[in-house]
Amino acid sequence: MSEKTEPKLPLIRNERFVKIAAPLSVGLLFLMLWQAVVVALQMPPYLLPGPLAVIEALISDWKPLLTALWVTLRVTFAAFAIAVVLGVMASLLFVQSRWIEMSLFPYAILMQVTPIVAIAPLIIIWINDTTWALIVCAVIMAVFPIISNTTLGLRSVDPNLLNMFRMYRTSRWQELVRLRIPGSLPYFFGGLRISSGLALIGAVVAEFVAGTGGAKAGLAYMILQSGYNLQIPRMFAALALITLTGILLFAVMVWLSDLALRSWHESALTVEN
Repeated sequence: MSEKTEPKLPLIRNERFVKIAAPLSVGLLFLMLWQAVVVALQMPPYLLPGPLAVIEALISDWKPLLTALWVTLRVTFAAFAIAVVLGVMASLLFVQSRWIEMSLFPYAILMQVTPIVAIAPLIIIWINDTTWALIVCAVIMAVFPIISNTTLGLRSVDPNLLNMFRMYRTSRWQELVRLRIPGSLPYFFGGLRISSGLALIGAVVAEFVAGTGGAKAGLAYMILQSGYNLQIPRMFAALALITLTGILLFAVMVWLSDLALRSWHESALTVEN
């Protein structure tokens, strides 16, 4: 048995290395091609800055950029946390009765399909506190994937296991805690991956609409200000920070999913299992 399992470990390590090295290689190749095109065509920085100019802007303006990033992250994290709580509570409510789900789920869809740009000005007017207005806008964008995925997971239980639970006359609470919630975790974490990015997008879009400056200025306001002043490298630097933040949020959600599921669920099992 040992002779069969030993060769799998290098394969797993190689696969992990490829998962990291392959996208990094593509990204590096794209940046090199971008820089070559900018140099070859002699593009002025106010039209299209090269990666080196963007890096210079990141280094020279690191303090205001990080300050603006922290403002955007505070809104994103608060909105994401609220969306998780509201989404899970709504899903647990929906699974109690088909009538409740059919009556309320269309309104969750309504929040998803309504353009946040259209309703953000109203929310900012209705809520006097700008920070909370931004959080509400981001919550509206981030909550639906959690509701949809978690509800689907709570409904997608093995009928045989459900019949066995009911044969032993377990309570609804025991059925929920011991069967439905564990079975819904892969769906829940799938919703988290989507929702984390949408919370960031919602925060940025709300900042664009609010146009908040001063100490409460986030990355979106910095992008607008840099565009007005033709500081395009600085604008690209802010865009790069938003992109990297979204990637890191997704990576953290993948790590949490793997941490929770890798010991028992087939979606997270590795070759060595």
